[in-house]
Amino acid sequence: MRWERALIPTLKENPQEAEALSHQLMLRAGLARKIAAGLYAYLPLGIKVIRRVETIIRDEMEKYGAQELLMPILQPRELWEVSGRWNDQELGMLKLKNREGSEFVLAPTHEEIITGIVRGEARSYKDFPFNLYQIQTKFRDEMRPRFGMIRAREFIMKDAYSFDVGEEMARKSYADMRKAYINIFRRCGLNFRIVEADPGAMGGEKSEEFIAVAENGEDVLAACEACDYATGADAAKKCPDCGGRMAKIKGIEVGHIFNLGRKYSKALSAKFLDPNGKECLPFMGCYGIGITRTVAAIIEQNSDEKGIIWPLEVAPYSVVVLCLDREETTVAESEQLYQELGDKGIETLLDNRDERAGVKFNDADLIGIPIHLIISRKRISEQKVEMKRRRDQIKLLIPRPEATGEVIRLLKDLKERHRGTEAQRHKEHK
Repeated sequence: MRWERALIPTLKENPQEAEALSHQLMLRAGLARKIAAGLYAYLPLGIKVIRRVETIIRDEMEKYGAQELLMPILQPRELWEVSGRWNDQELGMLKLKNREGSEFVLAPTHEEIITGIVRGEARSYKDFPFNLYQIQTKFRDEMRPRFGMIRAREFIMKDAYSFDVGEEMARKSYADMRKAYINIFRRCGLNFRIVEADPGAMGGEKSEEFIAVAENGEDVLAACEACDYATGADAAKKCPDCGGRMAKIKGIEVGHIFNLGRKYSKALSAKFLDPNGKECLPFMGCYGIGITRTVAAIIEQNSDEKGIIWPLEVAPYSVVVLCLDREETTVAESEQLYQELGDKGIETLLDNRDERAGVKFNDADLIGIPIHLIISRKRISEQKVEMKRRRDQIKLLIPRPEATGEVIRLLKDLKERHRGTEAQRHKEHK
């Protein structure tokens, strides 16, 4: 993508309404724009990051056999009456009527819809087990939306629902989704803790929250300084797992998993026949990830005074080529390098705008692309390219013929480092 043809409306100053760091940077870097309180439009850079997170989620969900579907955001009152949740204030439902006077709700969640589907389609024990998930817009009429995408009214969410014939199988499905979530958040580059939680309005027998550590988080935890153990903020001073010291930390809930038991299958009469022809109720689990909230959490943990620092796997582009002047040779060299990288399958942004070098440097740092390649009159005369790593700001001068190969090597190194960090966190979680 050439920057002069892209919509990347960066801002020099923090908007007054933006309190949280992630909110400030999402607006300043041109990822999103506010439409109304708690409602945002996601611009091209923001959508690219959201799609990266969605790709990670789909990959990990499908490793555990989950199947994707799509359900409507508008849901009829009748299903919610049957489940007993139509008047549940905790869910913040926005209700409306159509022209015939029928009542609907903008979906805050989809347990009723998915159970209604399964009730009509899975009638024998042979149809189980299965896990269905979607990536869909949700709406919750928050009384006080704040912190941008951390607590918005409309948001993008991945919600999955497992169905099993027995309790032990349901526990295995829950454990599988727990592993999938650990993999997802590790791949997103997040430092997170897993905490036992109150099932709340969702109900069920067990639930856990995945909390990304962040100063602007609304959740307060007691976390061990020596291991990954975490629990509610009022916990004891000593970690029960390792004896380490507990300290209070703040975080953002990015995921929540529930073992629902048979609450919804019973309420909606989703029955199946066992091998003896007896009617039974399936055991359910539900598993949610706030995708737009996850993007905000990634920014909270990956930024500096200059702007965002995207982890490679969720970055909108891997490389930005900065063409620092409008001389013919500089423009031609920048275009050539841009084409070379594209031919190697490396997603690259070419900053070919008619702007001062300082503006280009600042914008490149602000939007957080992992690798910067700088082309200028001086470097062309030396047959060199300046390469900068965004995370640590280290700069290297490399021979122009070696530039593309050096980028490939650096990208490989960044991936291997990330995998090493993932492996270490996986070991700690185990």
